Amino acid sequence: MSEQRRAERLDQPREPRGVKLPRFDPEAFGRWSEGIARGMGTANFIVYMTVVIAAWFAWNTLAPANLRFDPYTFTFLTLVLSLQASYAAPLILLAQNRQADRDRVALEEDRRRATAQKADTEYLAREIAALRIAMGEVATRDFLRSELARLAEEMDEAAQRRQKLERRQQERATPRSGSGERLDEPRDELDGDFARGGRPEG
Repeated sequence: MSEQRRAERLDQPREPRGVKLPRFDPEAFGRWSEGIARGMGTANFIVYMTVVIAAWFAWNTLAPANLRFDPYTFTFLTLVLSLQASYAAPLILLAQNRQADRDRVALEEDRRRATAQKADTEYLAREIAALRIAMGEVATRDFLRSELARLAEEMDEAAQRRQKLERRQQERATPRSGSGERLDEPRDELDGDFARGGRPEG
């Protein structure tokens, strides 16, 4: 009685009743079904099956009557082929379903990679555009060369103007020093006038 009450307790899970089916690994069974489906989808399987059926017909037709195990109408052969077809169809469908699942996973992975690649491409495009804009504001080598050449020309012109200015200042300062040629010219004119016996003009 105590065991029956213990079995009826609600705080404990009830053991399942009924027939326990054998458990199997779905992945291993799926690989096995794919192997059979691949084997049945080859030319070797068709050739071997044709040879077996031809030998079956030949033996049950040409062999002695007491040695024939499946006489004409070939009932046993029909049963074997029916069993083969009844098992081959689910195995092929199972292999196709597994292949469809793999294709779906591969498609999702390809879509994810394509999305990531598109995002990376857009990011690189934006970075390249930003670099082009930044490079437009940076002095290039040709620009620096042109600016340096212009600066050198300006410096040469400034040096020439400075030299001209210094020459003018020297020319203006020469009469004040009393050692230039301009002070000698009036003397020559006066000497000429006295030599001719005349008076100096003015």
